[in-house]
Amino acid sequence: MSFIRRVLGTPMVLRRLALASLLANIGLVGTGGAVRLTGSGLGCPTWPRCTADSYTTTREMGVHGMIEFGNRSLTFVVALLALACVVSALCQRPRSRPLTLWSALVLAQIPAQAVIGGITVLTNLNPWVVGLHFLASMVVIAAAYQLWVRTAGAPSGAALARPLRTLTRLTVIVAAAVLAVGTVVTGSGPHAGDAGARRTGLDPQEISQLHTDLVFLLLGLSVALWYALRAAGAPARARRAAEWLIAVELAQGVIGFVQYFTHLPALAVGLHMIGAAAVWVATLAVLETTRPGAAVAPPPAPQAAPAHQPAPASEALPPTLARPHA
Repeated sequence: MSFIRRVLGTPMVLRRLALASLLANIGLVGTGGAVRLTGSGLGCPTWPRCTADSYTTTREMGVHGMIEFGNRSLTFVVALLALACVVSALCQRPRSRPLTLWSALVLAQIPAQAVIGGITVLTNLNPWVVGLHFLASMVVIAAAYQLWVRTAGAPSGAALARPLRTLTRLTVIVAAAVLAVGTVVTGSGPHAGDAGARRTGLDPQEISQLHTDLVFLLLGLSVALWYALRAAGAPARARRAAEWLIAVELAQGVIGFVQYFTHLPALAVGLHMIGAAAVWVATLAVLETTRPGAAVAPPPAPQAAPAHQPAPASEALPPTLARPHA
């Protein structure tokens, strides 16, 4: 136990593990998109086994089985990183309760996310369940981001006026709505994950228009928030976070328009899925930098007390005998 504590018990190790966990969960969104875009959603036709007799893919299942099994295998990598974060948080001295709780929350969500993934297979890639699977990934990413932020030890934000806090929260809500409607757009489009998987039955053009309207609303709110933060003299961290959010939204919008007008090529759709995760993280960054309070990180290791120095003569005397100041 002492060896584990020496290896994992430093604040820097926990911070690096938290970042690795965050990036791995974002990467899992990309590999999940690859499963769908290559038509490999039922490469392993059952769950939790890959076939009725094996937990691994077989040669007869071809490339689709390899892609789906590879995506499933990455879940264990994500789970191991989350477990390492929990162990590292428990090894911190003194122990931080918020860091322990956030790391445990990330770890607890991964099996739940895996179960939802299994349900998508057992329901033959029902588009509503597939959409829920993506949104569950966003919840895990949010928890992983919060864990990483709280290992920084830097102030999270400054007290802002109520209208600014309301505008920030509204921006986060609209960003979540953009993600939710985006899953419906995908569920109504051609990339089902398997040739036999059904679609939502909704009009793709109408859903895409609703998604576009929400995107423009999000962009407008983000610009308004940036201007309001600047006018209110908010900390530079908050203003930079808003600027990054706008930049990521614009890049994501370009990808979205390209994929729409080029009839949804797989590569563009995959980039758009990764971009959605990036927009979500950028939105969370704005929320974090405008949240009052400070991030909770393990305090530095206690330093040795300085050698005792004799007090000046005037301090060593009783108050009644000390020499008066001129």
